[in-house]
Amino acid sequence: MEDLTGARVLVTGGTGSLGHAILRRMVAGDWGIPSQVTVFSRDEAKQHEMRLWYAKRPKATDDIVYERNHYRPPLRFVIGDVRDYQAVARAVEGQDVIIHAAAMKQVPICEYFPGEAVATNVQGTRNIVRAVHERAPGVDVVVGISTDKACKPVNVLGMTKAIMERILTEANLLEGTTRYISVRYGNVVASRGSVVPLLQSQIAKGGPVTITTPDMTRFLLSLDQAVDVVFEALRSAEPGECYVPRVPSARIVDVARALIGQRNVSMSFTGIRPGEKIHEILVSEEERYRTVERGNYYVIRPMLPELAPDTLDQPVLTQVYSSQRTSLTVRQLAQLLEEFAVREQQLDEILT
Repeated sequence: MEDLTGARVLVTGGTGSLGHAILRRMVAGDWGIPSQVTVFSRDEAKQHEMRLWYAKRPKATDDIVYERNHYRPPLRFVIGDVRDYQAVARAVEGQDVIIHAAAMKQVPICEYFPGEAVATNVQGTRNIVRAVHERAPGVDVVVGISTDKACKPVNVLGMTKAIMERILTEANLLEGTTRYISVRYGNVVASRGSVVPLLQSQIAKGGPVTITTPDMTRFLLSLDQAVDVVFEALRSAEPGECYVPRVPSARIVDVARALIGQRNVSMSFTGIRPGEKIHEILVSEEERYRTVERGNYYVIRPMLPELAPDTLDQPVLTQVYSSQRTSLTVRQLAQLLEEFAVREQQLDEILT
């Protein structure tokens, strides 16, 4: 697809950090103006706050649709849970594009509540595929938001997201023309629960800044870049493909140093949390043989032979794509984090 112009777009988990970032970009018209955007989530408080923010109203209102003008699509807010098939079926009807961002994504929480993670991340994805197949055959594309944890998974989050990817891949074998794809990336700097907001909060309080281990590394991706991955996959991904951005990585201890700067704030090491990886892997040794390069992205071709091309391009990776090979100094990190913050401010100003 060329862009979202005229499309009816459903964003599951639309009140989450990524969902909100996607929504802001669509409202700003960064990739065409959709005819309508539906925010689907189970958090009524966040929906209420988001509705007021976009309507630029300081107090409560009964209006649930953002007023349309020539430059912004109308917004529709729907309370529902991806675990509830009937709610999902109602939400997908009449949609053209579905961005599936609803998830349980906190690594330790998923370890303590694995059944809940399965219900949301696995069963929720199955509900979307079933609902599209049974109730909304006109949907053009469904893109699922995955994570580095799905690559060689060692924790519940990764296991459930790996299955999510497989469910979306297999859905391309169903009758119909809907294209099911996914995107996979690592730490999103400004998202809720990511390390940077936590470090900033600890620094503001005077410390200490808590780091799990000196060896821990992460890829660094802004919310804006995360949205770019979604848009690029919608534009170019073939059925069953998974898009992975090529982004820099760094040691978390260096991220902390960049944020601390010249302030007198100490650091302490607390040990790895339940289910946590030391390094992120976005493309595994096994996957690299079916990974090709498109622009600034690695593209993992589907494993199922029915969806795989007759001949694959020459694999571009000679080893796993891991954050262990760090590429940013403390000074470069400070500049990068500042650039992320400036872009967020610019986007807010566009919508004000």
